[in-house]
Amino acid sequence: MASGKKAWTATRARLQALLTTGSADAAFFNQAKYLIKQSDVTMLLPARIGDYTDFYSSREHATNVGTMFRGKENALQPNWLHLPVGYHGRASSVVVSGTPIRRPNGQLQKNKTNPKEGSVFGTCRLMDFEIEMGFFVGTGNNLGEPMDINTVEDNIFGFVVCNDWSARDIQKFEYVPLGPFCGKNLGTTISPWVVTIDALKPFRCETSWKVQDDPKPLPYLQDPDYSSFDINIECAIKPEGVPAEKASVVSRTNFRHMYWNHKQQLVHHTVTGCNMRPGDMCASGTISGRDVGNFGSMLELSWKGTREVKLEKTDEIRKFLKDGDEVIMTAKCQGNGYQIGFGECSGVVLPARALS
Repeated sequence: MASGKKAWTATRARLQALLTTGSADAAFFNQAKYLIKQSDVTMLLPARIGDYTDFYSSREHATNVGTMFRGKENALQPNWLHLPVGYHGRASSVVVSGTPIRRPNGQLQKNKTNPKEGSVFGTCRLMDFEIEMGFFVGTGNNLGEPMDINTVEDNIFGFVVCNDWSARDIQKFEYVPLGPFCGKNLGTTISPWVVTIDALKPFRCETSWKVQDDPKPLPYLQDPDYSSFDINIECAIKPEGVPAEKASVVSRTNFRHMYWNHKQQLVHHTVTGCNMRPGDMCASGTISGRDVGNFGSMLELSWKGTREVKLEKTDEIRKFLKDGDEVIMTAKCQGNGYQIGFGECSGVVLPARALS
């Protein structure tokens, strides 16, 4: 990642040549010696993640959440359309697909409607997932030197699927005034495969909002090629004790549902001169479309617990996640006669530790 875009592009081209059937390079490449079955290896994190930042950049998602908690007329906070909102997450709890996530204990609001009555200590009841895409910083920038919107993509190595696990009831009591903390630091799961920007170029597409003109972003955030990538993402839930084929898809969404795209996120992150380093990770924020089937979290799918979400293959009902549930996210770009996969991003919810 630290080697830079020229090295990334050259390495990808060389690998393609070695693996392309019938090519002169492939004829001298001993695939039996160098290719290892995925079933024979343990996948690890693709980088040593120094810092992790999570954004909140799907307008559909932000509108849904704002409507639930503040009403339709005040769904978006006044700053939301002016800058990519984000918070600094916990890099130490970013884990690779397959790592179990334990349901947390923490402070819960005592009275659901009146935070002034304080809190009680207890086990999270509203365990949730968030469908996101994450990207890894490549070459980074020096302290005091912001990135430029016209060249910022040269600093992005590639993308992974990301599940930003959330303890909604812990989050509810803590988030005012400084935002997420213990409700988010319990774990963030990513897929082990990084799909590079070069591989994604054929899938560049309009965002679901197409333009940003009401209001128009400040000049440093104006992307001359305002776009995202056409990445289809699915999220399934597999209850404990059922076979893999009984996992039920509860959401199908797409990375095009970004109002603030990856370039704008990284430019804004560095506008103050903040230095990004190779292996730093940023996540998109929950990706939701306009239709219920495109919502990227149980908070939205159940509309704050007021609706039931049916798991079609087992006839079970969920509003939030139960212990033993495995959340399985997959993503792919569909080309003409081929597809690019991101690998699986999965994790099982373990029971909380006993309260002392």
